[in-house]
Amino acid sequence: MDKFRMIFQFFQSNQESFMNGICGIMALASTQMYSAFDFNCPCLPHYNMAYGLGILLVPPFILFLLGFVLNNNISMLAEEWRRPQGQRGKDPAVLRYMFCSMAQRAMIAPAVWVSVTLLDGKCITCAFCTSVPVGTLGNASHPLLSQGEIQRVLARIPCKEIYDGQELIANEVAVRYLRCISQALGWCFVLLMTTLAFLVRSLRPCFSQAAFLKSRYWSHYIDIERKLFDETCAEHARSFAKVCIQQFFESMSTDLVAARCQLPKKTPEDAGEASKKLLGITDQGTMNMALKSWHRCKPPLHLHPPALPSGNGQAGEGQPPVHSSTPQRETAAYYSLV
Repeated sequence: MDKFRMIFQFFQSNQESFMNGICGIMALASTQMYSAFDFNCPCLPHYNMAYGLGILLVPPFILFLLGFVLNNNISMLAEEWRRPQGQRGKDPAVLRYMFCSMAQRAMIAPAVWVSVTLLDGKCITCAFCTSVPVGTLGNASHPLLSQGEIQRVLARIPCKEIYDGQELIANEVAVRYLRCISQALGWCFVLLMTTLAFLVRSLRPCFSQAAFLKSRYWSHYIDIERKLFDETCAEHARSFAKVCIQQFFESMSTDLVAARCQLPKKTPEDAGEASKKLLGITDQGTMNMALKSWHRCKPPLHLHPPALPSGNGQAGEGQPPVHSSTPQRETAAYYSLV
């Protein structure tokens, strides 16, 4: 139980760990879905390929889209891409990093589905059973069957209980032939995905490590900034609601005074605590304007100290902050009692 708690805490440590956990769960879920899926090939010449390739390709596409939906960064990416320029520029490298990061994680579950499907071999057997080389594996010179009838017989290869073409080609031979091809494709696909992942992980630091670190840093910054902004808005909404409720009950207190009821005294600390959290935004219109301003023109990513007042008592405008050329030194004194 402690191990599961530690794994859960690791997944909650940061956004990347959380998304890695989600992708791992989706990969396990894809294997469980395939094992629980009841595969029933139609065994008809014109439907086998559509059914087999559909089971091979359509669920991975759905899992890929589901990986994007479960990723919390997709809304952040769309918001950053569609927002106006404002006072802060948009870095295309950061947007590409966010999209590639989400795409890589979303591809895990589809890759697992395709690998498991190819290694199992049912989809390839159903889709390409009519393409079995009868001349090599069976009796192509069967005198009683036309080309259309041969296709109809071969389409029943996945359905062993209704297959009636043992004189043309043995069912076990055709199934084994198609399953070997499917497993070979499956292992090649696994090798290809593993090689690509290895190359991406190992060769990327050799070429663009500085650009990668920059994109990763600002991607994390956008995520943290959004969370802090949501927390600040929630705190302001809580304080705003508290002040509104207090003002409502204070306006209703006149009736209690008329009824000669003793009202509790409110301390100055309680009265000013909620007002300080409002930061001067005390009406709906001003708050809406602040939210629109945050979306349209976010503040530039440049931290600077507050401007010093000039001689006439106003802050100097357009002047860069003055930095002392002499570094400050700190000294520490150590005392010992002997």
